Amino acid sequence: MVTLTPYQYWRRTHAYHHAHSGDLDFRGLGDVDTITVEEYRALPRRKRLAYRLYRHPLVLLGLGPAFQFLVKHRFPWDIPRSSTWKNAWASVWWTNLCVVAVLALMSLTVGFQRFLLVQGPITLIGGSFGVWLFYVQHQFEETYWHQHEEWDYFEASLLGSSHLVLPRPLHWITGHIGLHHVHHLNALIPNYRLAECLRSIPELQRATEIRLRDGWRLLRLTLWDEEQGRLIGFRDLRAPKAA
Repeated sequence: MVTLTPYQYWRRTHAYHHAHSGDLDFRGLGDVDTITVEEYRALPRRKRLAYRLYRHPLVLLGLGPAFQFLVKHRFPWDIPRSSTWKNAWASVWWTNLCVVAVLALMSLTVGFQRFLLVQGPITLIGGSFGVWLFYVQHQFEETYWHQHEEWDYFEASLLGSSHLVLPRPLHWITGHIGLHHVHHLNALIPNYRLAECLRSIPELQRATEIRLRDGWRLLRLTLWDEEQGRLIGFRDLRAPKAA
């Protein structure tokens, strides 16, 4: 309820993200939509514009989080309406029912407008920060993307997830999620043991380190260049080679 996120829905989609992160053949569920340079060039102009708008920082960190947490979590159309997703859909409906109950209670006590004036900014700012955290933990220049036949779970976890270096208080507040590569290697490690794992295993220390100052720069990365093996921005697009 605090995050306006149906738990079972998030659990299933996030598990999918963990199982397929960095796999070009299994994109589109539980992650930030990313396409390759060749896919972008093959799109009609209208869809290119739509993708550019989607990846614009004002949408990605402004309109996007508000839409995700306030609208899409109320009815997540990206998951199947099948028996295997029954618990996820039940979680959606129960969460929606609780949201309505809280809104009704707040309207009868503090007043609907006053409640929105307090809760609205908290939800929007918290959602934007959460999306930014998720973004910088996978979207950096030398991240990992491969076709399925070349994809490796451990390489994807170690090389496709960053180590976000935060001040110690922020590490504690965020449950050490900045140690994202360790979390991706084994999601069963509790957050309070992630730092210990990083210190104890030298192999984990070769993950890409991201600093807070890198956050805005990384937002310009939008396309996966399969030839260079790196994320690039729209400005970095080279003219297609002559036939």
